[in-house]
Amino acid sequence: MKELLPEKLDKPWVVLLEAARKVRLKAYCPYSGFQVGAALLCGNGEIVSGANVENAAYGSTICAERSAIVRANAMGFRDFSRMVVSVRAGTSSAPTEPAAPCGACRQMLNEFVALVGGELQILLHGEGCQKVRLTSIAELLPHGFEIQE
Repeated sequence: MKELLPEKLDKPWVVLLEAARKVRLKAYCPYSGFQVGAALLCGNGEIVSGANVENAAYGSTICAERSAIVRANAMGFRDFSRMVVSVRAGTSSAPTEPAAPCGACRQMLNEFVALVGGELQILLHGEGCQKVRLTSIAELLPHGFEIQE
């Protein structure tokens, strides 16, 4: 995982980061106060985003990353090359550290990447932090579960 200064990002990353930050504001997180927005860059150049949606029945909660994947799939997109995950803790005035996708999100991302035989770069952003972190799904989930046919 590499740490980078946001001003060193190329234009596609900057656009994707803005999309993740914007959708993060739409997060429904009354229990944790932890806003998460995710934006996917699809193979055709389209950006698809999603926000976390919490529920009192905690198992019904959906993460921003899976929200974006489900939305992209419903739109007919399954080829992703980049993703930005932007987080902000609503209960603190201190900068929020970047957070990586949970295990369920990592596995879902891994499956779609394996489906098209590509690679997925992931940029992790925390509101107020001076640096972002660049990683990949292969680094976050080195031995993901895959169905063998």
